[in-house]
Amino acid sequence: MNDPVEPFDGDTFDDEALLAGLEAFGGDDAERRAVARHARDLADSGRYADDTGVELTAEHVVVQLADAREGTPVDRWNWWIGSVELAYGGYAEFRIRGF
Repeated sequence: MNDPVEPFDGDTFDDEALLAGLEAFGGDDAERRAVARHARDLADSGRYADDTGVELTAEHVVVQLADAREGTPVDRWNWWIGSVELAYGGYAEFRIRGF
């Protein structure tokens, strides 16, 4: 796991690892790609790391989505982003409305 205290010095978000991890939650390829795109956008924005002090990695996303009680990758993503929105605000733009 990445050390959140270490300075961010490059692109560490692994899209392929996220796509592989999302397979555990079902859905089709298009749905998993939509989640991966939104996760990449969130990671690239730096907002999550700034707010939480935790670097957003593929592993971190999969762990967070696994906390959802049920649902497809998009259902789980929107559930998690909703939680982050409640905690910090400013995350509604990362919800998936269609794919």
